[in-house]
Amino acid sequence: MRTQVEERFSEFFEKWVCQLEQLQQQLLKLSEEALQNEAELQALVSKVTYLHKEYYTVKWAAAREDVLAFFCPVWSSPLENAYNWVTGWKPSMLFQLIGSLRKTRLVNMSEEQLKKIEELRLKMRYEEEKVEREMERQQVAMADRRMVELARLASRVRNGGEVVEVEVEGLVEVALKVMLSGLERVMKAADCVRLKTLKGVLDVLSPLQCVEFLAATCMVQIRLRQWGRKKCDQNALLNH
Repeated sequence: MRTQVEERFSEFFEKWVCQLEQLQQQLLKLSEEALQNEAELQALVSKVTYLHKEYYTVKWAAAREDVLAFFCPVWSSPLENAYNWVTGWKPSMLFQLIGSLRKTRLVNMSEEQLKKIEELRLKMRYEEEKVEREMERQQVAMADRRMVELARLASRVRNGGEVVEVEVEGLVEVALKVMLSGLERVMKAADCVRLKTLKGVLDVLSPLQCVEFLAATCMVQIRLRQWGRKKCDQNALLNH
């Protein structure tokens, strides 16, 4: 049974991916044209960055209601979820992608650009590690003294102890609220690193390089989704 947040975000995400696919086709087409208009290139890059910002705006609003939906998203396949890093793509993946594209599409990157990309990579790696440390802190907090004591109290209630059940339920509710607030904070921190990485890369690249880079990033996301769905369909056939 899906929650209201899962239903609403699933519907939004389907439409969002369709828009992403349309923009990816436009990016590919424009990158392959013999004569490119710089204003046209920049306009298309702006459309793609706006689409990503819209995604995070909607995501954060939905997470205020149900942050757990984003740690186990029903709108994604198990394959997509396996490659998730704190509810989304890992920022350092973009630098790996640039390395791959340098052999094919981004062949004319200057030494100055490569230096800036490397500086950004190191900076964003540090940001990733900060998020990972905070996520670890949230996970380890499950075993702190207060949580253990609360679990013990809850067990006594179930076993017919004298502890007032309503009081324990109230304490559990408060503890869960703190936990969910912590997860929402980590999710937003991870999303900020994603957005900063994307903006940082686009600031270094030329308009044409931005178009070629975004065409590749969109393609990776779309293909992973297609492969994940195909695998789900295959598993469903085997189980019948």
